[in-house]
Amino acid sequence: MPRRDPTPGPQEALSYREAYARLARIAAELEGGEADLDRVLPLLEEAREAYAACQARLGAVRAALSGWAPERPGDEPSDDPGPEAPDDGPGVS
Repeated sequence: MPRRDPTPGPQEALSYREAYARLARIAAELEGGEADLDRVLPLLEEAREAYAACQARLGAVRAALSGWAPERPGDEPSDDPGPEAPDDGPGVS
């Protein structure tokens, strides 16, 4: 039975959890100092792809949350930027 390549193809998207687990596994292998030199380049390529998958997932969450604020009963949208620094009085710098 042929061995399946653990790296997903372009149609397969890694979940954040899967990508993070790959990064952790690769880091442990490289930090252990036992990785064969011929294996380092493929590990780095896999790590780059896993990192990109994590960044894409984080970016998607940030985009979904941008502009979102939990609403509480009685809260009205406001153009007020919020409290300013307290004024220490005249002539105080």
